[in-house]
Amino acid sequence: MKKVLFKLLVKLNNRLLPKYSGKDPATLTKSQQAILGFRYWALIHSL
Repeated sequence: MKKVLFKLLVKLNNRLLPKYSGKDPATLTKSQQAILGFRYWALIHSL
C-alpha cells in the first residue's frame, strides 16, 4: 500500500513540479533545492 502511494506521488510530481535535471544543484536557490530533494525522496521511497 505504501509503495502505491509513493508511486502516485511520483506521477504527480512529474506533472506538477518543475524539473531541475540539467542544472547544478549548488547553483539552485533554497526553494528549488527543497523541490529537488522532495522529488528525490519520493522517488527513492517508490522504488
